[in-house]
Amino acid sequence: MALSVCSRLAGVSAVFSRLAASTPRGPSSLLLSAGNSACSGGRTSSLFFSPACFITSEAFLNRLGRGGVVEADGSYECNPASLPLDSDQQKALLLRTPDQPDNSKLLRVAIIGAPNAGKSTLSNQLLGKKVFAMSKKVHTTQSRALGVFTKDNTQIILLDTPGLTTPSKVKRHNLEKSLLVDPWISLREADLMVIVVDVADRRACRKLDVEVLKCLAQHPNIPAILVLNKVDLVKAKDNLLEFTQNLTQGVVNNRKTLVRRVIKRAERPKRESELLLDEDDTGPEGGAEPSLVQSKEQPKNLVSQSGWPHFKDVFMLSSLDREDVEVLKSYFIKAAKPGLWQYHSKVLTDQNPEEVCTNIIREKLLEYLPQEVPYSLTQFIEVWEEGEKGELNISVRLYANKSTHVKMVIGPAGQMVSRITQEASEDLSRVFLKEVKLYLTVKLRKEARD
Repeated sequence: MALSVCSRLAGVSAVFSRLAASTPRGPSSLLLSAGNSACSGGRTSSLFFSPACFITSEAFLNRLGRGGVVEADGSYECNPASLPLDSDQQKALLLRTPDQPDNSKLLRVAIIGAPNAGKSTLSNQLLGKKVFAMSKKVHTTQSRALGVFTKDNTQIILLDTPGLTTPSKVKRHNLEKSLLVDPWISLREADLMVIVVDVADRRACRKLDVEVLKCLAQHPNIPAILVLNKVDLVKAKDNLLEFTQNLTQGVVNNRKTLVRRVIKRAERPKRESELLLDEDDTGPEGGAEPSLVQSKEQPKNLVSQSGWPHFKDVFMLSSLDREDVEVLKSYFIKAAKPGLWQYHSKVLTDQNPEEVCTNIIREKLLEYLPQEVPYSLTQFIEVWEEGEKGELNISVRLYANKSTHVKMVIGPAGQMVSRITQEASEDLSRVFLKEVKLYLTVKLRKEARD
């Protein structure tokens, strides 16, 4: 039996919003909800039709009508944890015995994806503080780092990883070797894999990255969910179901979900469309297993695969939107299993303060400097001390390979270095919860002068 879902939006933006018209919505709601999956527990506003789970927030549904794009405002949900000012204090905090509650629960989440999919942005929003560098350029994250958020008796450990790449690209672009190793180390520690896909990238919507498929195929025992990120940048929202079909091979939570249009996409702006989703199909003909068997597939067999048919759930969100991400955070909390906490509840990240500082500066360099310039700059912290009024004074020297790069960093009348300094100072003040006075200087590397 097929279920017909009518949209409330017209034309090419027609999407699935009247799924529970007769029931009141809560602050966040399931777009299409799984029967007994963890994400549907305790909700009354969902429509049960299939074990597959397509999840989003009320904010996302509201944006469908407005057609708006989410803008980063630099704010995050309040997180009581903060980063110590001193590396020794941070080491002591990491080694501190966890303040275990009764009935403690734990979940370790590896966030995996191609470069520039929005992994670090998502991690920061989940943590409620900006501790991972973000930019529109690829390979912003250079090495593995973890973030921790603790709520009530549950601790979630986020393993933020570099974008997956290949040895040939690392060699060609002179990238850090940690880009090859760190994602795989994180997977060995994970209880759940989150695959993040940038749906604003048309190529990424047609096929999962081969390196991502390798991760999934070589760790078949780790549950995985798919996160369609940057949905606010997709104009035709009904395409999101087609993207899901491609990236899951039409199978979610071991059940086949067939998505097809009943009426061709309308050209007139006020015409509605319908979507059919087959409920009774449990898989390919004869009840056979999906074409890609959940096992350690050889890489050569993965090249022709468009997606992964073993995702437990699918999320549609914008990592810039707090309400969208709150739905994912609630999912993690419900998915956590009984277990001892690994860190004290005051721990925010395993990075030391200096690492957070240099990463945030690097983020600004990537954001404002062209092409290869930011990748060639190195940083050296000259001063790190607390001032008389409690402010944190930081002085960092940047070393460049070329005199032209020095001029680019400084900018006309010093405007560029001033802008980078100001924005980095503001971000660091939010991390350390106190005023940060940052001073940046740039110098030509000695070897380059010689």
